[in-house]
Amino acid sequence: MEARKRILIVDDEQINVEFFDLMLSKLGFQVEKAANGREALEKVKEFSPDLVMLDNIMPKMSGWEVTKILKNDSEYAQWRNVPIIMFSAMDDVKDKIEGFELGVDDYITKPFNFSEVLARIRSVLRNHELIDQLKKRESRIALQEQLNEKLLAYVELVSQKFLSLCDAAAVPGDDVRAGIESCQVEYARLQQKIGALQEESRLLKSREIAVTSLENELRKAYSE
Repeated sequence: MEARKRILIVDDEQINVEFFDLMLSKLGFQVEKAANGREALEKVKEFSPDLVMLDNIMPKMSGWEVTKILKNDSEYAQWRNVPIIMFSAMDDVKDKIEGFELGVDDYITKPFNFSEVLARIRSVLRNHELIDQLKKRESRIALQEQLNEKLLAYVELVSQKFLSLCDAAAVPGDDVRAGIESCQVEYARLQQKIGALQEESRLLKSREIAVTSLENELRKAYSE
């Protein structure tokens, strides 16, 4: 998994950038570098990272400003969900909460401990991958529900057309009538089963937490 992950390192301190480039490259990550916020935004488009590691205090554009653009600007919509780990020389809770509210996934306070940094990188990437899988599952379930509704509507339409044709025709024989009645019974059973499944689905939905809400709850938990 890690060999395929692309990490963008953004820091105006060259020694930090080179250090992370060396260490993360040795671990199989693909690394790209940027020296300031404006360059970081260009690199995001070119490199399309799986994770951005971003210093907060930088010339030209701060880490918070970069985060705001990535999370809100329509020009960067396709990278809106890319996770961000922010470097900070400050260990101020208020600043961290503000960062989490902007969309930062985690914080690392300078000076760095590389073992901790690596653990946080892996944790953020793993959480992001799980959330992405849940979002895809939600979309797949929603499509399946739409298909079921369309299928039920189609079966009902065919049934109505079939019954109206039978009513318009001459009185059918006993065998045909028995077949029609059998179809009607099976259709009624199908409707009952689908109705029960739809009700069960509604109950489950009323109790579940949407992925977006879960993501927000996780951010709150990090910030507390």
